[in-house]
Amino acid sequence: MEKKQRPYAIQAYDVKKHFGKTEKNDGPGLNGLTLEVPTGSIFGLLGPNGAGKTTAVKILTTLLKLDEGSAFVAGYDVSKEGHCVRSRIGLAGQYAAVDEQLTGRQNLEMFGRLNRLTLKQARRRCEQLLEQFDLVQAGGKPVGKYSGGMRRRLDLAASLIVSPEVLFVDEPTTGLDPLARQEVWQAIRSLKKAGTTVLLTTQYLEEADLLADRISILKEGRVIREGTPETLKSEFGGDRLEITLLSSEDVAVAAGVVRELAGSSMIVDEQENRISVPVSDRTGSLIKVASAFAGSGLEPKDIVLRRPTLDEVFIHFTGETDRKQKEGVSP
Repeated sequence: MEKKQRPYAIQAYDVKKHFGKTEKNDGPGLNGLTLEVPTGSIFGLLGPNGAGKTTAVKILTTLLKLDEGSAFVAGYDVSKEGHCVRSRIGLAGQYAAVDEQLTGRQNLEMFGRLNRLTLKQARRRCEQLLEQFDLVQAGGKPVGKYSGGMRRRLDLAASLIVSPEVLFVDEPTTGLDPLARQEVWQAIRSLKKAGTTVLLTTQYLEEADLLADRISILKEGRVIREGTPETLKSEFGGDRLEITLLSSEDVAVAAGVVRELAGSSMIVDEQENRISVPVSDRTGSLIKVASAFAGSGLEPKDIVLRRPTLDEVFIHFTGETDRKQKEGVSP
């Protein structure tokens, strides 16, 4: 019996998975993951290596059993109703799972037959997906001759053969050039428009920023921050005014000018000849600083008003900078 659409396509509550104990935590798996993914959204799952992203995806797609807690996908319990979950999801892994010797069209027809579609149904679905992912002209060519972006789009198409309610996409643009990444991003956006819920794991924070409606940041197997990209940026510290000077001598003078306006919250980077100031009144603050410099006779190299990047948010909340410094690696 079909269940009605729910507000959340994915739910996980206090999910734990242990692979062995360490001094730091109970293991490199999950240590109380709680997650709610709204139906019809693109949801980003971020975290440093070993944070538990892959483990979470494997549990939610029934490839791995959880030890404690509960999880539901498309309204079904992943532990007790795995067959119902699997019939309603798609999974696109990090690497393309298509056959390079076959054409794009042959690959999609093969996936259709493997999903128990009749030959007629498989061919009809194949043509629909080739059209959706702009692969009609390439459909008759061997996949070995496809570009990286075309392969990933074909891989996404293959995961949608049975029109899943929920699609799990693991690092979809790893190793792709900028143009190919744009092609895949557009394909993922089209899935949302069609009503598919997408859970996206990625190592590119720009990707999550551009695509995701909401983001969860994982650390040591649990969510440490969750919200929209803009909410997370605002929580980190809001807008900043960055002033770049021509020389270190100018930095000292500029710092005196800006300090009267910004107070102790100013950050001075002497190596980059840059001053960073948090602001609440974007336009007003820019005008005040520019006027102050004009009055002092100092000419900055550049003045930029910007929001925090998701990279800064990620580093701040996960402590990756501290870790890299301890390991002797520059952030």
